[in-house]
Amino acid sequence: MSNVRIGIAGYGNLGKGVELAIRQNPDMELVAVFSRRPPEQVKLLTEGVPVYSINDAEKYQNDIDVLIICGGSATDLPEQTPAFAKLFNVIDSFDTHARIPEHFANVDKVAKENNHLAMISLGWDPGLFSLNRVYAESILRDGKTYTFWGKGVSQGHSDAIRRIKGVKMGIQYTVPIASAIEAVRSGSQPDLSTREKHERVCYVVAEDGADLAQIENDIKTMKNYFDEYNTTVNFISEEQFRAEHNTLPHGGFVIRSGKTGADLQTNQTIEYSLTLGSNPEFTASVLIAYARALNRFKAEGKTGCMTALDVPPAYLSPLSPEELRAHCL
Repeated sequence: MSNVRIGIAGYGNLGKGVELAIRQNPDMELVAVFSRRPPEQVKLLTEGVPVYSINDAEKYQNDIDVLIICGGSATDLPEQTPAFAKLFNVIDSFDTHARIPEHFANVDKVAKENNHLAMISLGWDPGLFSLNRVYAESILRDGKTYTFWGKGVSQGHSDAIRRIKGVKMGIQYTVPIASAIEAVRSGSQPDLSTREKHERVCYVVAEDGADLAQIENDIKTMKNYFDEYNTTVNFISEEQFRAEHNTLPHGGFVIRSGKTGADLQTNQTIEYSLTLGSNPEFTASVLIAYARALNRFKAEGKTGCMTALDVPPAYLSPLSPEELRAHCL
């Protein structure tokens, strides 16, 4: 089978991560990058790959098997993914959990109408953590599931901060509350509110003359992002920002605390964790694995929209079914 021809829409941290992940997968080939910046200003890490204006993407439909859309969830992906699903088979990392059903419906309709296949909300949460929640809840039927994120940089929340008027630079750290994690691991199955599980810590460089009080209020009251959390906003200089906030670590835990046995007296715990040195590079690696799965489904005639919950694990791997049974089962 020929290589999967990949296009990248958006060349920020995630787009660069996708470019690097393609290098680690010999069955993948980067054929084009589409950017909102002038193409001559975009310098790729891969020689010989053209950069085009994102407005010209339609001209290259026949050159791309899977377009990976690397925009932000706050404002980009709700518009970009349905628009590109008219032209390509697409993948995105939309991560606003509360809006996934709405986003799925919008993309599914367009993809089916245009005989394309889309996969949305891929990454580690939503994505890999979603799978682990389903596995754990299917196995331990009596229990509670807890998800903790961090400590680390949320790309989606950081992007949302940067869209606020008066913000020049911004980053957000999601910090799990240690006492909450320990309570869950104890098997006591505590009832924890959103505010009791995490706090959000933001570092912002404001534009000259910006209203700092208004920026802080806009962050803390942002629906689906900060309004349900204890959020701290720190205003710092651009020099301090560049010196202290120039990496993108992340991670987290999915913990299922359950009980089994005749009287449900036996404690059982399933825990899945990630420790990520680079959130975008890891997310990009997930997207590439699902690009392989998408290409396989498309060869079978599948159209519409899918999520990580719809994809068999074997479709993610470059190994054959025989190799998987011999080495991974």
